[in-house]
Amino acid sequence: MNIPYLLKRSTRARMMRLAVYPDARVVVTAPHFSGLGTIERFIVKHSDWISRHIARARGKAVIRVQRRKIAELKKRALALTSARCAHFATIYGLNYRKITIRAQKSRWGSCSRAGNLSFNYKIGVLPPHVADYIIVHELCHLAEMNHSKNFWDLVAKTVPEHKTTRAELRQVVVVYD
Repeated sequence: MNIPYLLKRSTRARMMRLAVYPDARVVVTAPHFSGLGTIERFIVKHSDWISRHIARARGKAVIRVQRRKIAELKKRALALTSARCAHFATIYGLNYRKITIRAQKSRWGSCSRAGNLSFNYKIGVLPPHVADYIIVHELCHLAEMNHSKNFWDLVAKTVPEHKTTRAELRQVVVVYD
């Protein structure tokens, strides 16, 4: 089995390390003293693990973001969330205090008990129906600060396909170029 990989040599590495990135790239980091034969044997030994992680990564929807465009993306995210929050808040009859855009690693959005909404700046690169789901989800927390049946019924009022959209969102991976 021939697995394409990128080899990174490191003066600080004491042992070899494998990484499979969300875009299915395989990277081997190896100390300078490791020979190519040793590296090849290392890859063959871990080929099952690599194959499993590549298969998992290939099922993901990869969205590429250029680091130099993050400031622009934050502005776009603020404009999008401000407009869509105003729209959906009117439908639900809800009020929020303020919207902030952050660089969150593991969340797409959050809602505080004080009524403040926070969104990940990457919401600006998502398909519109997925971004709307995130916005509606956080707005509905203004009425229900939990994930009870009442909460999901509230979400379903404007996003009836929220289950499939949520599953779609779980497959999204944002990668920096």
